Amino acid sequence: MFLRRTAAIALAALLATVPLAAAPASAAPGAGDTPAAAPAGAEGPIVHLFQWRWESVARECEDFLGPAGYAAVQVSPPQEHVVLSGEGYPWWQDYQPVSYRLDQTRRGTAGDFADMVDRCRGAGVKVYVDAVINHMTGTGSVGSGPGSAGTEYEKYAYPDLFGDGAHGYSRQDFNVGECDRDIEDWSDPWEVRTCELVGLSDLATGDDYVRDRLADYLNSLVGMGVAGFRIDAAKHMPPEDVEAVVDRLEGTVPGWDRPPYVYQEVIADGAIGGGEYTHIGDVKEFGYQGRISELFAAGDLQAAKGLGEGLLPSEDAVSFVVNHDTQRTHPVLTHRTDRDRYDLAQAFMLAQGYGTPKVMSSYDWSGGTDEGPPSSADGTTEPADCDGGRWVCEHRALNGMPGFTGEVEGAGVTWLDDGSAAGRAALERDGSGAAAFNASAEPWTTVLSTSLPDGDYCDVASGLVEDGTCTSQTLRVSSGELTVTVPPEGAVAVHTGAVL
Repeated sequence: MFLRRTAAIALAALLATVPLAAAPASAAPGAGDTPAAAPAGAEGPIVHLFQWRWESVARECEDFLGPAGYAAVQVSPPQEHVVLSGEGYPWWQDYQPVSYRLDQTRRGTAGDFADMVDRCRGAGVKVYVDAVINHMTGTGSVGSGPGSAGTEYEKYAYPDLFGDGAHGYSRQDFNVGECDRDIEDWSDPWEVRTCELVGLSDLATGDDYVRDRLADYLNSLVGMGVAGFRIDAAKHMPPEDVEAVVDRLEGTVPGWDRPPYVYQEVIADGAIGGGEYTHIGDVKEFGYQGRISELFAAGDLQAAKGLGEGLLPSEDAVSFVVNHDTQRTHPVLTHRTDRDRYDLAQAFMLAQGYGTPKVMSSYDWSGGTDEGPPSSADGTTEPADCDGGRWVCEHRALNGMPGFTGEVEGAGVTWLDDGSAAGRAALERDGSGAAAFNASAEPWTTVLSTSLPDGDYCDVASGLVEDGTCTSQTLRVSSGELTVTVPPEGAVAVHTGAVL
């Protein structure tokens, strides 16, 4: 396997090239001048339950994600992967496919996966799969495997992709004839898309045979009810290759009556931009991630009002505060650096209206950034436990904010504060919801003049509505006015779907 440090350094260098939008002026925008657009193909906020077992994801869909208002859950790659016992079973072993079988991974069996998809659908939550289609494995100590489901392989030879002996990859199915080395010149789009990413065998995605096999894999998941895909390392494939695979997706998703939703990992730099891929599906906006992390770490909520300016159009973007890579390689604001401010940033993202928001849910890695999830001695992932241990479960701290996102979808944004305090901001999603955010050490009491209907509302920033009862404080709107006291490093939010 390629050196762990090599992978980390390469990714860190790449992230360092991400251009951040210029800092917007601190003055508050005028009322209603930031219209919110519903993202094309998306139907609400996503949560990434990074490295969770399939059974744990199913339980979380039923117990929390559905009631909280999440539209979808992104799960880790489900295909057979390398097994790196000598490396301590790092998280990134899952991003090295050995075959497209689901029979056995560190997170469970094919039966466990199918049960998860069914149970999440029953809870009203779609399952999005992290799809690794750019490459297969690297080189090194693992030799010929076997993989997690027992499949033998070599770096450029994968004889049994689906467990039936019908299809495999051989040397001709990789770009090794075009470029048999790591990427060296990141300013050259051809090299970024043709050479090997940190030693991983780069698939010849321009060939119809390879495209057909990738589509076979994705379509098998759609047939099980998987409702969408995050395309890993999309930047490392030509847009026409990604498009050719996506165009091979068949029909609608069972149980959802809609085509699969597609969003792509494209870390934009001077050579390759996210806009090159938006005709295929949405694109993760790393410029937003870098900017919101910096602003909330600094407590500049006034500048955060301009988040989205100079970036991809809202309808093409997936917004996020952190992902599983950036929290390790570019940790400006994470659950490890400043938990209160990190939670506040994720809540703000869910309220603001730029892109399709994706919330991160992590585990702690006291043993280093390569450390895998909580596991047994043989590398099998342990059930997620949000009540203690290494599972961080920061998505739960957001309470009912995902439901806020769904309720206010398509509503314009009006900023309600006077712009006088850098660490405080309040907004209305016109006629549908209102929220206030406080990145200071003192409580903030203010009266918000809204267009919300009069009535009693549940504060969804700190609780949920369960069986008609609010688990947090109840706030009253009278003659359009809402009086709130926002706690230090906290938020208050109400919406018309949580009227008591």
